[in-house]
Amino acid sequence: MTPHDIAHAAAGPGWLYGAFQLTSSLLLLAAASSSFQAGPGLLKALAGTFERPGVLPPVLGRANSHHTPYWSVVVHLAAAALIIVAAAGQEQKLVLFYAVAVFVSFLVGLVAMARFARRENKTALAWVNGLAAVAVAFTLVVNLLRGRPTLTLAATVLIAAGLYVRWTRAGRPTGIEDVEARAEAT
Repeated sequence: MTPHDIAHAAAGPGWLYGAFQLTSSLLLLAAASSSFQAGPGLLKALAGTFERPGVLPPVLGRANSHHTPYWSVVVHLAAAALIIVAAAGQEQKLVLFYAVAVFVSFLVGLVAMARFARRENKTALAWVNGLAAVAVAFTLVVNLLRGRPTLTLAATVLIAAGLYVRWTRAGRPTGIEDVEARAEAT
């Protein structure tokens, strides 16, 4: 083997590692982008309005003239900063945190859809959603076995429990799907 061959062979894994890092970085950028587009809006929707309060304090629903819920953006930014600090800024840890949060959301959504389909006597749809939930649960377990993402699971469960308690105390309000239209009308 010539020195050139050795140098070329050594560069191969480095190139692959660089491509992997780039892919991880792009995944995180996409996650951050979708999160910052949807997150504050979700907080705003959960806050409701002063006339018809929701699950979260109405202050999170206040918006400027551009319809931006500025306090929700601040809360969302603080949560993102906390996650970055918890992951020590390492993108692989951030990817694992993100994966666990996403798969928990998928799992809960699929279980809810399977339950709804079963209530509506749509057996085939209930089975499809149930099987998908099993696949997502398996993927979630695999990610959790990697260690630290269990913190993400714990945080997700605590946030869900807190939202459930607030929803129950608020009298289990419904109509969250049209809160944005009601807010725009005022």
